[in-house]
This record gives sequence, C-alpha cells and structure tokens, in this order.
Amino acid sequence: MNERGEPVDDPGADSPDQPGDQLPEDLQPNLVDPEDYVFPNNNRRRIPGYLYLGIAVALAALVVIRGDGVYVNRGYVMAAVILGLLGVYSIVSGWNLNVDERDALVAAVREVGFPVGHASAQMGWRGLLSRPTWRILLYSADDPPSKRGFVLVDGVEPTVVDSFVEDNPEDWSKLTGGSAPEPAAES
Repeated sequence: MNERGEPVDDPGADSPDQPGDQLPEDLQPNLVDPEDYVFPNNNRRRIPGYLYLGIAVALAALVVIRGDGVYVNRGYVMAAVILGLLGVYSIVSGWNLNVDERDALVAAVREVGFPVGHASAQMGWRGLLSRPTWRILLYSADDPPSKRGFVLVDGVEPTVVDSFVEDNPEDWSKLTGGSAPEPAAES
C-alpha cells in the first residue's frame, strides 16, 4: 500500500509470469563432487620452511663475505638465526596428512560402538609440533539421536587419540514433534 492506502504492485512478488528471486546462472553455486574434493595437505608448510632456511643461509653468507660494517651488521646474524629457527620449525611441523576425513570417520565409528547417523569432521592440530588431528562429532542413527560421541583421530596414522561417548542431553522434542529420548539407566 502506498501513502494513500492504494495497493501497489510488488516487483518482488511471485507471479506466474515472473518467478521470484533467483540467482543469475553465473552466480549459481558450483557444488563439487565429494569424491573430487581433497583436503589441503599439511606438508605444504615445508615450502616456506625451505625458503626461510635459504634466506637464513644467504644472510649468514653475506655477513661472512662483507663482515661487520654499516650496511651488513649483527642484525643480519640475528635475522639469519631467527629465520633458521622458523625454517626448521616449519619443516618439522609439516606433517604429511595420510588420513582423509573418510578414513577418520571409519575409525571414529569403530570407536564409539553405535550405528552413526549424522557426523561432522574438522581438522585441528595438537601439540607443539602441530600434528594434524581429525575432530569427529557423531550422533546415533536413531531419531531423535539418543547418543553422541566426540573422537580425535590422528591425521598421520589412522589411530584414535581420544574419544568421549555420552547419552545425548539435547531435547529434540520441539524439533521432531515427539517426546524427548529417555535417559539411559546408569549402571
């Protein structure tokens, strides 16, 4: 309605002649087949590590060749040491990601011991050397889920680092229209 109370044609309203809001063809999401998707590997950290080491060696060589002067001084030595340490750390922490999310999910399903419905995988890192670790959140296959679990799976070797399984404390009754799952008896 306009200021006078008269109906106004809404250009955004759906009509048989004109469909509602739609994305143009060039903005449509291009969904990738999950089989074609590859999670980025952590061993890419080694590339800057080698660059840091190369620059550290060049700075150290420059100090040896030019000596201590106005343009080349002890700051170059400090920079070479710092870049060398960063380079070594980058190379050492550049683990090769051997376990993909599907392998991690299989290991997590074996660990929790219940049929799994919904699950989610996230890559994280643990420890000082940033070892890749999959964080898997799993819900049981029943509706609503009566159990949930959280499993950490190593990204280098398909072993379970830690796991936690509990009865699902969430109340799903408002979402499913049914009653909330009965808590399991403690034994």
